[in-house]
Amino acid sequence: MPLSTKTTTISHFINGVETTGEGNSILPVRNPATGQMTGELRLANEADLNTAVAAARKAAETWGDISLAKRTAVLFKFRELVAAHVDDLAELITAEHGKVLSDAKGEIGRGLEVIEFACGVPQLLKGDYSDQVSTGIDVFSFREPIGVVAGITPFNFPVMVPLWMAPMAIATGNAFILKPSHRVPSAAMLLADLFTQAGLPDGVFQVLHGDREVVSGLLTHPDIDGISFVGSTPVAKHINEVATAHGKRVQALGGAKNHAIVLPDADLDNAADHLAAAAFGSAGQRCMAISVAASVGDAADLLVKKVEERAVAVKVKNGTEPDADMGPVIGADSRNFIVKTIGEAEAAGAAMVVDGRDLVVPGHEEGFWVGPTVIDHVKTEMSAYTEEIFGPVLVVVRVDTLEDGINLINSNPYGNGTAIFTSSGAAARKFQRSVDVGMIGINVPLPVPVAYHSFGGWKASLFGDKHIYGPEGVSFYTRGKVVTSRWPEASHASGASYNFPSS
Repeated sequence: MPLSTKTTTISHFINGVETTGEGNSILPVRNPATGQMTGELRLANEADLNTAVAAARKAAETWGDISLAKRTAVLFKFRELVAAHVDDLAELITAEHGKVLSDAKGEIGRGLEVIEFACGVPQLLKGDYSDQVSTGIDVFSFREPIGVVAGITPFNFPVMVPLWMAPMAIATGNAFILKPSHRVPSAAMLLADLFTQAGLPDGVFQVLHGDREVVSGLLTHPDIDGISFVGSTPVAKHINEVATAHGKRVQALGGAKNHAIVLPDADLDNAADHLAAAAFGSAGQRCMAISVAASVGDAADLLVKKVEERAVAVKVKNGTEPDADMGPVIGADSRNFIVKTIGEAEAAGAAMVVDGRDLVVPGHEEGFWVGPTVIDHVKTEMSAYTEEIFGPVLVVVRVDTLEDGINLINSNPYGNGTAIFTSSGAAARKFQRSVDVGMIGINVPLPVPVAYHSFGGWKASLFGDKHIYGPEGVSFYTRGKVVTSRWPEASHASGASYNFPSS
């Protein structure tokens, strides 16, 4: 069947309607499996930004006063609509990101978990009350929305990451402006439509497509109160510095270099299964991908052999194929960087166990393909170790002891996620208490917390002091207010004291 040459125009969603906006710039949207241009993305200009922010500010003033019962009714309806459109959302994800349909549906499932958590906002926003702290005086506290929040999201999870942010921000009474990656814009537009169908008032959720000009405007606009970001560490650091300098609350999640330690007492078949899935799933384009296997002692040779067997068995195809395990990487620039980094490791003396650089998928020769790659005997000074490759590459670093593996992890500038494979409870407990990492898996390769905990790393993987979604998400999107109250009877009112009351 010949490839379709049809393209669509993708616009913004501002104040309740889809609009082309006033900006004239356009970027192409491509299917990574074919390299074909499938859409033209309209980019916002300053006027579009100001229009969206003004609508969000107006909407926030009323939405924050809407009862919790009405807010949760909208969120429950939105949850049902997202669940009913899983197939539609997954198809959009696969067409623009390239991940296989089953992985796209899994991403949406994790986003649904956060919507469900947000539906419990009446319980989450309960305050505290202290009766009779002094004679006739009570103190109580509660939390209010911060106002207008902008979410800047990456290409690798076009639905899940926006759903990590928007439902939490909206449930707590804020207006939310989503600036998705220009590579994967369409799923955001469907989410906007579903929010509207759920009854969300105009301006509470908006989608603004743009480039650096729009991002800079979001970071500096005086009517935006908070920024949520997920992306690379250099950009996260920049966003944190600029936005906080302009008085905004910021949570900025950065990059990762996630290690998995494998001890000799581990079930090596189980470890190899999970290492392969965590390294090659979604073509390695996950901030929680395992990209380093730190093999301890004499486990290395057998572990590498088992991972090799699984890597060569991965079915790399167009993500729409029902038996596909892995799709393409996002673009030519990503593919070229991954191929270059693999070549640098080989030139530096690393051992190429499985080499995916020359992969060709028949009928998709113009797609952006890199096959599963396993590199052994990698040294910490090699770029394959120091760089966040963000591709289907697993590097193996050999260490002598568990302590060496822990030191390896703690010496790395990132602290996003890590894992250990072992049958020893003592080793696992030592590991979880010793590593300087925010999210830890024990015989679990992708330790992404469930929605009622919070997601976030340490060190260069997080800028700002709040993790995303869960209890910390509630805290980020709200601010506390404490009221000290006294209602004296007129006949017993006493004069004011120049001292702090204490009884």
